[in-house]
Amino acid sequence: MSDQAVDPDRSPFMKERLEVMYQGDSLSDIWEQVKEIQLHEATFKVIFVKMNDLAPEHKIDFEDARSIERDIGEYIDAEADVRHPDFVYGIITLGGRWYFGNYVKSKAIWLGHMQKPRSYSIALSTRVARAAANIAVPIPNGIKAIDPCCGIGTVLVEALSMGIDIDGRDINHFIVRGARENLKHFELQGEIICGDIADINDQYDAAVLDLPYNHFSRTTPEEQLSLIQHTRRIAKIAVIISVDPVDDMLANVGFTITDRCTTRKGSFIRHIILCS
Repeated sequence: MSDQAVDPDRSPFMKERLEVMYQGDSLSDIWEQVKEIQLHEATFKVIFVKMNDLAPEHKIDFEDARSIERDIGEYIDAEADVRHPDFVYGIITLGGRWYFGNYVKSKAIWLGHMQKPRSYSIALSTRVARAAANIAVPIPNGIKAIDPCCGIGTVLVEALSMGIDIDGRDINHFIVRGARENLKHFELQGEIICGDIADINDQYDAAVLDLPYNHFSRTTPEEQLSLIQHTRRIAKIAVIISVDPVDDMLANVGFTITDRCTTRKGSFIRHIILCS
């Protein structure tokens, strides 16, 4: 339950959203309230949302779910259309109450981003990259972000596709070329500069720093510290991604860790750390 209308397409962990219009202790409460809906010539469809907190013995089976959809539809003064409706509504039971409202289903845009023209086998997965962008910029309005070691552009693709205003940068011109190709492939507009993070003079609200770690771009602890120092210099908050613990480095440059987690891809364990 949230008072923020988060677009399900922003998160790889969200399947759907119900914009609550009516609620009640019973289905009969919902029946009475949906009578207020006026669609005129428009058509509609009602979906029983499977996500709920019912105990296994109280789960609503397929036939009962379809019956609930039909019952609610009978109280809506409009024509039902299960194939191409103008409006899609959802009904869900949660916490002992029933909720009804506009139903929004995720289109899982990020899945299409898995097929990039240019990619690295050990790059962040699209799902982790999308999550990292969301952690760094939960509300995009008025926020300027940067990925100062953008690599092939995995984070850039996810962030830009969500409407996040983000710049990309990398010191390797071959990688920058590949990142630009990926953005062009997905018809995304974003600036990617070939250059050192030390040369950045602009200030950003947020940064996503995936510390270089593979055999194409090895970095020493001193170089990692330098990257973190410059990230601290140019950004108010940062999501730091590393295959090694970097807590001491973060503390040394003045970052405060506000949250963290780990994720695994093959044999790689990545630390994802939110800093301010």
